[in-house]
Amino acid sequence: MATTPQTSTQPLIRRATARDVPAIVALLADDALGARRERVGDAAYARAFAEIDADPRQYLAVTELDGEVVGTLQLTFIPGLSRRGATRALIEAVRVRADQRGAGIGRHLAEWAIEEARARGAAVVQLTTDASRVDAHRFYARLGFVASHVGMKLIF
Repeated sequence: MATTPQTSTQPLIRRATARDVPAIVALLADDALGARRERVGDAAYARAFAEIDADPRQYLAVTELDGEVVGTLQLTFIPGLSRRGATRALIEAVRVRADQRGAGIGRHLAEWAIEEARARGAAVVQLTTDASRVDAHRFYARLGFVASHVGMKLIF
């Protein structure tokens, strides 16, 4: 997958490295929902990163601005039989640093993920967003996503 070059108006998007894990976890923990479920400094994140990084169907992306991680998302490619054997691209864990929200970084990152999915032959790009994240729902609708299904989870 391609790395986007940083310009004066758009941040760099690249594959995350192990060095980025603390910054990514800080992004995940930086809201009311994340603060309840994330534990900054937990060794489980390093193990999870190693597994993600070793899987060719996973792309953990970070976006940098002036050398600092300001956003992240995980893009997963899921082969399937439905839709005539279509591959789905799943966008998960989208976060932009609080002081950078509203600056277009999230849009740039999401559009990059959509183009990567298209380039890898995905027929569908899907995501879930917590029901309480009303601003995120509006953001994804502006990108063309449709709330066509009801998502359900079983948390262990």
